Amino acid sequence: MNSGSQVLLQNQELARRINEEARRDPQSTYAGKFVGIANGQVAVVADNWRDVSARLRQIEPDPQKCFCIEASGDYDSVREVWGLA
Repeated sequence: MNSGSQVLLQNQELARRINEEARRDPQSTYAGKFVGIANGQVAVVADNWRDVSARLRQIEPDPQKCFCIEASGDYDSVREVWGLA
């Protein structure tokens, strides 16, 4: 497995753990926040995607080594989008 694949797996695992914690504990520091992960570590926690994106670009310029989640998000449910308003 190449290093890029390994980083991706580390990022995904950390994102999964953060999401589980945030959904289980509303008092978690991640609950209701947007989290940016770079190289298997939490790099930024913010209130919006714009701040996460800007900070991640400063920390890790290679987007393949980055991962973002909305902590507390329900990633197990399916949502259908039928059109734009």
